[in-house]
Amino acid sequence: MEIIAHWISHYGYFGLFSLLMLGIIGLPIPDETLLTFSGFLVHIHKFSLYPTILTAFLGSVTGITISYFLGRSIGLYLLRKYGKYLLITPEKLDAVHQWFLKRGKWSLVIGYFIPGVRHLTAYTAGATKLELAKFMTYAYAGGFIWSLTFIFLGYSLGKHWQSAINRLQDNVLIGTIVLFAVLVLGWYMRKRIVKL
Repeated sequence: MEIIAHWISHYGYFGLFSLLMLGIIGLPIPDETLLTFSGFLVHIHKFSLYPTILTAFLGSVTGITISYFLGRSIGLYLLRKYGKYLLITPEKLDAVHQWFLKRGKWSLVIGYFIPGVRHLTAYTAGATKLELAKFMTYAYAGGFIWSLTFIFLGYSLGKHWQSAINRLQDNVLIGTIVLFAVLVLGWYMRKRIVKL
């Protein structure tokens, strides 16, 4: 946290923008902590509200757009070249693309709130060739809602922001582990039922 505080205090809005952009691309930066800390800085009048929201939004959508284009270029190339070794066929890629068109695009909004998922959704959307306009609509809406949520959380909590974000991260981690376990169990049970 000291590194983030130093970076933000030294580089201001540019620091917020660059850290969020790199965090969304996939570098190990605690994005929620960064946003909540920025909200706290608004609370103590070191940052202004509207420039903070705009900077956070631009940082998050820049990062997710870079991830999308990386998925569309490098990710798609890697899937085409090595996908057969992972049993990923062109038909499966097309099925994921169709899923993104019907329901998966909402993962671009919800995924922001699940650590790890927000990094993967953009790469997957790019690799499965989700149309750029659809990607931008959902990913940018998600980026705005996510940025606003944590900035206002930090603003509302004031000096108690850090203890609250620690509790929130613990609950999200536990929730993510439980969700993963349920998905693995569901997949296993489905395989067992299909064999019967």
